[in-house]
Amino acid sequence: MNSTTSINRRECLATVAALAGGLALPRSVVADSTTELLQGKAEHVISIWLGGGMGQIDTFDPKRKGDPKKNIAGSYYEAIDTAVPGVRLCEHLKTLAPLMDRVTAVRTVNHEVIDEHAAATNRMHTGRAISGTVTYPSLGSLVAHERGAAVDGAPPYVLIGYPNVTRGPGFLGARDGYLYLTDTSQGPAGLSRADGITPARQSRRESFLSVLQRNAKTTDDSRLIDYEAAIAQSLKLSGPEFTQVFQLDKEPADLRTRYGGEFGQRCLLSRRLVERGVRFTEVSHNLNFLNGAGWDVHNEGILQQHKLIQELDTAVAALITDLEEKRLLDKTLIVITTEFGRPPEFDSAGGRGHQGSAFTCVLAGGGLSHRGAWGETDELSKKIVANPVSVPDFFATIFASLAIDYHKNLYDNDRPVPITDMGQPIAELFA
Repeated sequence: MNSTTSINRRECLATVAALAGGLALPRSVVADSTTELLQGKAEHVISIWLGGGMGQIDTFDPKRKGDPKKNIAGSYYEAIDTAVPGVRLCEHLKTLAPLMDRVTAVRTVNHEVIDEHAAATNRMHTGRAISGTVTYPSLGSLVAHERGAAVDGAPPYVLIGYPNVTRGPGFLGARDGYLYLTDTSQGPAGLSRADGITPARQSRRESFLSVLQRNAKTTDDSRLIDYEAAIAQSLKLSGPEFTQVFQLDKEPADLRTRYGGEFGQRCLLSRRLVERGVRFTEVSHNLNFLNGAGWDVHNEGILQQHKLIQELDTAVAALITDLEEKRLLDKTLIVITTEFGRPPEFDSAGGRGHQGSAFTCVLAGGGLSHRGAWGETDELSKKIVANPVSVPDFFATIFASLAIDYHKNLYDNDRPVPITDMGQPIAELFA
């Protein structure tokens, strides 16, 4: 046995002994339970997902302008000033620029997943690497599990996008899953009654179901209990009291215009869901990758990137001002995430590759002490210079804003699973 192996073995044994004896360890090993928890006052989350990998250098962390034709690394667009001195944005975020005092672009989010979209999407939804033994719950399911719906008769978690295991409840079970829809004009297909199912016929069906449930043997199987709870919730939500939330035509025409196209209408629906009592809503941008690439702007895909940025700018600015006008902004945390960022260098056709070592996610509203931007990258937004924020740290910040204990353990059967993988919130946002 060489000396290095011996030292590593001794360090491992010392760590195990300390854990067994309850000795204090650094936060990187175990959360410090004596530290006072940060607690915000947010009640809801609207999480906007930018599939493909939003380039931070072309949006919320602009640097000197580059030139793809001359192979000079840098931003693709010019930068503009914002309401926060010293914080600049891409020129296509001009509607958000005056609102950046309600926003914090967290410019130093990082993880090690670079070249695989599915793995990075999983990381940004669950906060963890893919595991062969554990299916971890998504952020939405974690919030649903901890806080539930804000009012009775509303689902805790709605996905405006396609169903996917990365958005699911994992080991938490079906009770903390999502209600999903893709078409804002129709609402969730799962809540719609088939043609010919009159209220009287529906009532008879529910009576038959009730008889079957009463006559069934009792069970302590958590999976069956969760599925029964999900069925009960679905029946409750299929009535007109909840489904009217999807009637966007009830909104003023000028407001709908202010939100913009289909993505904007999804953001408007998310505001209506907040009013109805939904705790967590995820909104997918560019749902069907209408530009062919989404935010994954390799090669010629970057030529239409400005349209995505403009669409994001219009909808998010409208969402912030709409929530503020309705006195809901301090109660609603808006989160913008993506699977990774883009490097400053251009590829052979003028597009960009993937970069997980430094990229931007955005927080707005939620009662936080916003500062326009947090964290600093180098002159090309390639390396982190100050205040790195891991994905668990970003999750912990969201949990803290909702007054969720970010140090607690959840349990996969008898196995303890830290809710944020030892993440620590950005304390300065709670000052």
